[in-house]
Amino acid sequence: MRYEPVPNSLFVRNRERLRELLKPNCIIILHSNDVMPTNADGVLPFKQNSDLIHLTGIDQEESILLLFPDAQKKEHREILFVRETNEHVVVWEGHKLTKEQATEVSGITNIQWTNSFDSLFHSLVQQAETIYLNTNEHLRAEVSIETRNDRFIKKCKSAYPLHSYSRLAPLMHQLRVTKQAEEIDIIQKACDITELGFRRVLKMIQPGAGEWEVEAEFIHEFVKNKSRGFAYTPIIGGGASNCILHYLENNQPLQDGELVLMDVAAEYANWNADMTRTVPVNGKFSPRQREVYDAVLRVMRQAIELLRPGLTPSDYQSQVLQIMETELIQLGLIDAAEAKKQDSSKPLVKKYFMHGTSHHLGLDVHDVSPTNAPFAVGNVLTVEPGIYIPEENIGIRLENDIYIGATENTDLMANIPIEADDIEKLMAE
Repeated sequence: MRYEPVPNSLFVRNRERLRELLKPNCIIILHSNDVMPTNADGVLPFKQNSDLIHLTGIDQEESILLLFPDAQKKEHREILFVRETNEHVVVWEGHKLTKEQATEVSGITNIQWTNSFDSLFHSLVQQAETIYLNTNEHLRAEVSIETRNDRFIKKCKSAYPLHSYSRLAPLMHQLRVTKQAEEIDIIQKACDITELGFRRVLKMIQPGAGEWEVEAEFIHEFVKNKSRGFAYTPIIGGGASNCILHYLENNQPLQDGELVLMDVAAEYANWNADMTRTVPVNGKFSPRQREVYDAVLRVMRQAIELLRPGLTPSDYQSQVLQIMETELIQLGLIDAAEAKKQDSSKPLVKKYFMHGTSHHLGLDVHDVSPTNAPFAVGNVLTVEPGIYIPEENIGIRLENDIYIGATENTDLMANIPIEADDIEKLMAE
């Protein structure tokens, strides 16, 4: 198989942690994602609901998790519904989980076919007072498509209007923000695969190479090492494009004397890495490029030191902006006198560093978390400062993934080259 199996003890423990947060006599229903269409009879590759992965490890469409901790019968306290297979499905779509395999993956002993869900749910919901249902409550989510969970919410509320309803999402945010040891190992694996891709592309980047060729080298190395591919759509931006934060075209040739910004990383077993590196196309930084590069690296390292338990994301960002302001003054991009009298609601630094420094990382690249909750032991966050100077054709961002430990932070990308001298040396080999 492509991935090393994730121990089902992780999912058993995650369900136990969830039960500690629930109201008495409640039932939880969580559906898988849909297989999304493209055009004609085409479909996109299946991407599982991250909450369902977190609680079961099941990476298959038409799956449903039912949790009823206070059910009268023990066998009804955890039920996993998976799609029933047949000869036609095997011929056209391939293998689907057997009941025994679903138990092996999830640690749930009561496995039923999905087509039996409605009748079994109807018999159990009468015993419950509260029904927990799930929606996508990520702060930056733009939900325009009705999901299986959305459709079930409508159906459930219509059929059982007098039950009490509660939101599952805030509880999942609270759980998922703290990574378990097994998750750290998987994210580290994704980071290690990302390192292999980065070292590979350093050997081929040169004037005339295409941004698309760099992308191809990354995906080759990722898939070769058992990743399913990119954790997110890669950004390979040369020249002026490295000042475009979400440049996705990757369709231009790399030019001598310019930089190429690569925001690209691998996934592994549904968990994600997130890396950014910026390197000189010809293998040698110009004096000004090196000056800006070293400034970004200094900000990054100071930000990593700040990233400790108890600090809120908003306070952290304010402190990083102060560090960045000092660097921008030294680079001659901000006037020190103007900085002293600037409007605090419109900081000058935003002209050259207009995005956040860190976000949580896990099953989603921009992973869920309680709003502005203080950083805590077990969090994994990116640290990704950048300086963008379009008028100088310079855009530099650097990004590593950091695990917050009890006594110190661990850089999960410590082995990925980042020092300018190391980058130049590797590109010269």
